[in-house]
Amino acid sequence: MIHPHTELRYINEVIGYGVFATQFIPKGTIVWALDDLDQILEEKAVNELDPLRQVNVKKYSYRNQHGKYVLCWDNGKFVNHSFSPTCAATAYEIELASRDIYPGEELTDDYGTLNLDEPFHCLPEAGTNRTVVLPDDLLRYHQQWDQLAADAFQCFLQVKQPLFHLIKPEYVEQVLAVAHGKMAPETILSTYHVRA
Repeated sequence: MIHPHTELRYINEVIGYGVFATQFIPKGTIVWALDDLDQILEEKAVNELDPLRQVNVKKYSYRNQHGKYVLCWDNGKFVNHSFSPTCAATAYEIELASRDIYPGEELTDDYGTLNLDEPFHCLPEAGTNRTVVLPDDLLRYHQQWDQLAADAFQCFLQVKQPLFHLIKPEYVEQVLAVAHGKMAPETILSTYHVRA
């Protein structure tokens, strides 16, 4: 589930839609959590879909470490890519605001965390030489993304968390231990899907 203080907006013909903050979302806030309304689909089931649905599922889903496609039920599936994302992926099936996000600002992910099936060509961005997201970017950039998440977790206990109840029970103790500084976050590399 995407943070409740967001909305879907049309950007342009090239990008399509994106998710934007409607209120201030401070750094460390859970901005997305996997919940029981999200669909988790086996690769075989996706590959057996008719071409139209298969294209849409692959466009709007990501793959978890088990190779299953995760299709968000709400506007979470419209979060766009950025090499300087406003959201930090974690190994706990939640994302945190990687910095303060102000009303009217877009929520973005680095698609390199999403186990893409194919390279994703991106619009140029200031501050980076990256122009393509590759399926194995987690192997190259996981330390950078781990640091982004660790920095966000430092603010976790100081901000309101309307999505806290959606943290899966098996992760709550770890998330709180990280937030209290008792342990480092588990590396995002643990979510990498190793293809056969």
